[in-house]
Amino acid sequence: MDPYTPRVRAGARKKNLTLSAKEYHKVTDTIASVRRNRHFVEDEPVEGVDVRVHASREKRDEPSFEAEQSFVRAPLNSRVVPSSSHRDKGKGKARDTSLYDVPVEMQEALVLEDLLYVLMGIEGTHITYHPDYSPDDEDPLNGIRFLVAPSLDPSLHDLVERILPLATYYTAITAFIQSRSHLDFGLVNHALCASMRDMLKDYQTLLSQLEHAFNTSPHFTLQKLWFYVHPTLHTLSLLYLLITDLATADDPTAELSSSSSDVSDAEEDERNEALGLGGAKLKAVLSEIKTTSMGVNGGASGIAVKGGEVLAILHDRMQSMSGDPAARELYGALLRDAGKPYVEMVQAWIRTGKLVDPYEELLVKESKFINRGTLEMDYTDEYWERRYTLRDGSTLGGSSKQHQAGVPPPRSMGGRLPGGACIPAVLERWKHKILLAGKYLNVIRECGIEIRRAPSQEDDDDVSMEDERFYKCIEDAYTHANRTLLQLLLRDQQLISRLRSLKRYFFLSQSSFLTHLLDLAHTELRKSAKSASLVKLQSLLDLALNTDAQGEDAMFREDVKVTMAGSGLYEWLLTVVNVSGLEEGDAAEGHGQAHESQKKDREKDRDDKKQMLAIDALTLDYQVKFPLSLVISRKTILRYQLIFRFLLHLKHVEQSLSSMWIEHKTAPWRRPTRSRGTGPDAGRQTPQMPQPQPNDWHSEFENWRKRVFLLRARMLAFVQQILAFTTFEVLEPNWRKLEGKLEAGKVDTVDQLLRDHVDFLDTCLKECMLTSSRLLRAYSRLIVTCSTFALYTASFTKSANNAIAAADTPDGDHSMAKRWDILGKFETNFNHWYVHLDCVQFYASSENVSLLPLVVRLNSIKSAS
Repeated sequence: MDPYTPRVRAGARKKNLTLSAKEYHKVTDTIASVRRNRHFVEDEPVEGVDVRVHASREKRDEPSFEAEQSFVRAPLNSRVVPSSSHRDKGKGKARDTSLYDVPVEMQEALVLEDLLYVLMGIEGTHITYHPDYSPDDEDPLNGIRFLVAPSLDPSLHDLVERILPLATYYTAITAFIQSRSHLDFGLVNHALCASMRDMLKDYQTLLSQLEHAFNTSPHFTLQKLWFYVHPTLHTLSLLYLLITDLATADDPTAELSSSSSDVSDAEEDERNEALGLGGAKLKAVLSEIKTTSMGVNGGASGIAVKGGEVLAILHDRMQSMSGDPAARELYGALLRDAGKPYVEMVQAWIRTGKLVDPYEELLVKESKFINRGTLEMDYTDEYWERRYTLRDGSTLGGSSKQHQAGVPPPRSMGGRLPGGACIPAVLERWKHKILLAGKYLNVIRECGIEIRRAPSQEDDDDVSMEDERFYKCIEDAYTHANRTLLQLLLRDQQLISRLRSLKRYFFLSQSSFLTHLLDLAHTELRKSAKSASLVKLQSLLDLALNTDAQGEDAMFREDVKVTMAGSGLYEWLLTVVNVSGLEEGDAAEGHGQAHESQKKDREKDRDDKKQMLAIDALTLDYQVKFPLSLVISRKTILRYQLIFRFLLHLKHVEQSLSSMWIEHKTAPWRRPTRSRGTGPDAGRQTPQMPQPQPNDWHSEFENWRKRVFLLRARMLAFVQQILAFTTFEVLEPNWRKLEGKLEAGKVDTVDQLLRDHVDFLDTCLKECMLTSSRLLRAYSRLIVTCSTFALYTASFTKSANNAIAAADTPDGDHSMAKRWDILGKFETNFNHWYVHLDCVQFYASSENVSLLPLVVRLNSIKSAS
């Protein structure tokens, strides 16, 4: 007879064991003699055995066969008895006393027959269910416990006790396979159950051979049975430990409930019975209420143990049992079989970009509500960041609250994430490449490009998670998908040309079109933001672009649109910086203050919006289509718009001050007046507001005009230095770095391209002083002062004309003090640029070294003035 144990590797078999002819005849004679006397031992005293043996020799097999007619259809029915009679038989002592006077050889034969049934989970005659066992109360995954008759010979009793755990393991594994074969437990559990089922087939084959030997060989003994099943006992014990881990992973009270049922004594059972609490259903309800109150059903326990979590548990158990070769081989085989569906899903994802995960077992998660249709209307980068993510919420740049929002809480025992959110340890370092490979291919597929399978991938179908070919396949797929999408963006979609057009229109690298636009739309831009016509401004922008843009400069000009911002640039930037720049401890307080300040600002802006000019709200927008919208997203467009509004304001103030310089060349500013002062220093004034004498009007007027010239020149120099620093010291060098990376092929991944693009814009914003609240406050005050001073050009000219006209009258001019007062206010406000210079010097020495050129430029203005 060939002893079988559940195989863990294909082709692994033990050597055949054979019996000699003498041993074979001895076993056959012993079994035959025992069977001839078996029926009489159970029904009558042992003393009558010798009398009845020969009388029943011819009919020893017929009575049990003819008594049960259903035995033909269901042979095991002869062993199954009603539960009531079973309980009477199990708890009574009638059966127990029948073995006291039975010879040891016959006891061994009877116990052997019972064991063959018990090892299949069926109750025997002398080996019965444990008295505490109840099919309604017990968890099937704990297995069925059996009790041996106390009247059995001690030598046999000890050997039977060694074999009985095999029956408990078998019934528990069978219950686990039945429960985890439902659809809700996913493909990984199905594959695991199928592998366990194959192992149990070998176990059942072993029992069939043992039964055949028991029926045919008289020399088959209990010791031989133990010899054949001993290797299988270790195998099934390993499977039992595994299913225990899987069963208790999502139910931390399973061990508690099983242990509490063992501790309950007879007195407590009687008290519960008297109180009406003895019913099995009522106990189940009370147990459910207890576990619910303990919080077991909340949180992660609502997610079944499936997918990556099953593989993680298998891998952990294989590592913890690495010192046992049999255990490592067994768990390795189960991990290979259970990981096949997981590997197939990963391969389908990284090769085609299609996510086939009906039971949410894979480490990649899809948000189906984010699709390409919404991307066409509002091309945010949510499609790239949130359409496909990892279930554990991790990203290349670290976990964020946005990605952690959909991550389930970890298990109460072990701290492991549930279900597909648990990534197997062997895939932990590959998870980002798996995500990106499929994400890249998904974008390519949605662009209408057919994804062909590489010829080298045809031989990689039969791989496992422990195979090096699997990880080489991931690396190759990631490289192929990354290279394909980068080529699509850089060559087919002309990404570099798109970025150059953004630089041309938003960074004003060739700003002749803007100068033309400001001249054409001068009247429209002086209106309020609500009164300005976007249609007229758009037509004027198209006219300016068509007139000034030629050749490569004219590319993508139809994608540039005119829009109006809802708030002022500096107010909006200050609100963002004040809220986002808070520390974590002050976040709640700062949020409340920001909310209150926003209320006040809204009430204030109701009046200010009427006065906000169109030039202050003017901005550009840029339209791109998929897949370029992944790189040029709404977040990046917003950064471009902030820099454009900053440059536009500088350009507008510079143009206004230049127009003021032209205005100062007119007669009221150049016409000489008859001076009544004496000496060469009569017209020189101190920095403080002068106190002129009545007879010194002409020199005072000349000094006033010179002070206006000087203030205009200082403002123009300040604005030009800020503009030159922004364009030549910040935007152009950073753009050259990004362009050099793209043209030299130093960008290896699409995610690196996205990060480099966003980092380029963030660096430009920081070096343009648009991310520091202190610098913003000082700078905005200066720029508003300069723009307001430019708006007073006509008022100053009218005042000069009135002064010259009044000087020729007998009464003279009496408005000189008012002129000095207005000019003094402008000078006082503009002198805050010294505070701005101090701020720039502080940040240049502490945080932002790139501001040092601006310090040199501003110091040159200071020394000149």
